[in-house]
Amino acid sequence: MGKIFEAIDDSIRTWIEHQNMFFVATAPRADDGLVNLSPKGLDALRVVDGKTLAYLDFGGSGAETIAHLKENGRIVIMLCAFDGPPKIYRFYGTGEVLTSLDSDFAELAALFDIPGVGIRSIIRVNITRIQDSCGYGVPIYAFEGHRSSSQNWLAAKSETDIRDYQLEKNQQSLDGIPAMTKAEAEAFVYPSKKE
Repeated sequence: MGKIFEAIDDSIRTWIEHQNMFFVATAPRADDGLVNLSPKGLDALRVVDGKTLAYLDFGGSGAETIAHLKENGRIVIMLCAFDGPPKIYRFYGTGEVLTSLDSDFAELAALFDIPGVGIRSIIRVNITRIQDSCGYGVPIYAFEGHRSSSQNWLAAKSETDIRDYQLEKNQQSLDGIPAMTKAEAEAFVYPSKKE
């Protein structure tokens, strides 16, 4: 059985900052609902404080996490070491979906090197349990780099294209649970172009 931690201390924070990938899991209330598990990268996770994590939610064809969090708030973030000593951490809690319409969005977006505009949402997780485990079963992988696919996709679309895409693809989950509202989908602001 893993050790339980009261909060993210400096040691855990440093370990998190070394990882290049994390996983997010959510589920609907319904017994027959589809559980969602998503891999994430792109330096998109931040420790806000000892009891709070936040990550950038890049747009995509699904909005399962958004729908599940709005329905019931349950979430777990898992990180595992693919190099160095074996280790897994799970951060259980309740999540909030913040879009550019929310007052906290800009403050949280400033924590990231990736521009906050152009991001579908930021997920803020209020942690209720932190548990580690050995990670002995996790294979060793060498990190080669992050994929640029999502940024390339974004760069190839206009602001109107992305708003239309979100309206079409992100208003409900696979189970039909409401996800992004029309106002949230239309609030997308294109990132500033670098000269």
